[in-house]
Amino acid sequence: MSATLTAPTAPAERAAHRDGNVLRWLGAYTSSLVGDSVYYMALSWAAAQSGSAAQAGLVLAVGAVPRALLMLGGGVVADRFGPRRVVIASDAVRCVVILAMAAALLLASPGLWLLISVALVFGAVDAVFLPAVGALPPRITGTGQLARIQGLKGLAARIATITGAPLGGLAVALGGSAAAFAAAGALFAVSTALLTGVRIAAASADGAKDRGAAGRELVDGLRYVRGHPVLFPLMLVIAIGELGFAGPLNIGLTLLAEERGWGAAGMGWIVAAFGTGAGLVSLMLSVRGRVPRAGLVLPASLLGGVASIAGLAYAPSVLLAATAGLFIGLLAGLSGALCGALLQLATDQAYLGRVSSVSALFTLGVAPLSYPVTGAAIGAWGTTPVFLVSAGVCATGALIGLASANLRRAELPR
Repeated sequence: MSATLTAPTAPAERAAHRDGNVLRWLGAYTSSLVGDSVYYMALSWAAAQSGSAAQAGLVLAVGAVPRALLMLGGGVVADRFGPRRVVIASDAVRCVVILAMAAALLLASPGLWLLISVALVFGAVDAVFLPAVGALPPRITGTGQLARIQGLKGLAARIATITGAPLGGLAVALGGSAAAFAAAGALFAVSTALLTGVRIAAASADGAKDRGAAGRELVDGLRYVRGHPVLFPLMLVIAIGELGFAGPLNIGLTLLAEERGWGAAGMGWIVAAFGTGAGLVSLMLSVRGRVPRAGLVLPASLLGGVASIAGLAYAPSVLLAATAGLFIGLLAGLSGALCGALLQLATDQAYLGRVSSVSALFTLGVAPLSYPVTGAAIGAWGTTPVFLVSAGVCATGALIGLASANLRRAELPR
């Protein structure tokens, strides 16, 4: 028998892509993602202008430290005060900080210390913002729309990828780093304004009711994940799958194109194919709204992505590599969206912030640690064996999902 995951009753069921409340949230989420892209463009440009390449790299790296260290605490904050309040407050703080940085650049030539300070503050605020963002969707729509929400999030990510960097580059070209920071701040302001119009279910507006010491709440959240029959194997699939995908799809593609003489244009075709595949899956989920036997499709699609990564390792031409990239985008996009939907459906609303923080820690905190390892391994042994090892890591995550009867039988509600 299949088990349909359910969550506490949310607002009246309505197709997410026709729901004004969801569309306001989607506009805010998209504006925030584009703002992130413009911010990082502005920060990297300002850092490169103020110091050496190594110092610029340091500025970009330091923001990840507070985000990783504080992420689990950010989940506690989201559950204690409610994700809507936390998202609005953290977005507003990001807006003020970035606009203040734009003003500082207009009035003076601040050194690296100020850029590092901004990166640290931004990373710390992100540690609160990201779990709250993950906890918000189940409170703004019906449970049957959460797969569609994941599709809409995927489309927002594609829009941000396409528009963020060009917009940041245009701002830099027209007015330097100050203009780029100002553009990012304006995007965060738009996001904040839209979020104030988003309604959530009254029963969950105040967040978790059982409020103890922050440390006890954090431990309680981790125990909740550890003891949950669906969340625990699902979190293992997310953590291990992301660890396998992250290296090859970020640093690995660049080195693969260089090793095989495909150049930047070849890498661009592969990345474009991956984005096309992920975008098509996001569009399909946004319209369809449900995938039957989601708990089984999730690890099966992850296994298909594993085969595509292995195929990429042996691709003799850009065309075949781009074809593999297309399938990776399709299958990884599908498995990732199903992970998000099942995670939100399986989690009690009082724990959504903390559970989202654990997931975000793996995807945004731990997985990037594989980048230098992947680069060093490719330098020592070449791309093919490293891609195959990464495929094996992903396969391990998929097999864990298939081995869990509770996860395998999980269904999205109709």
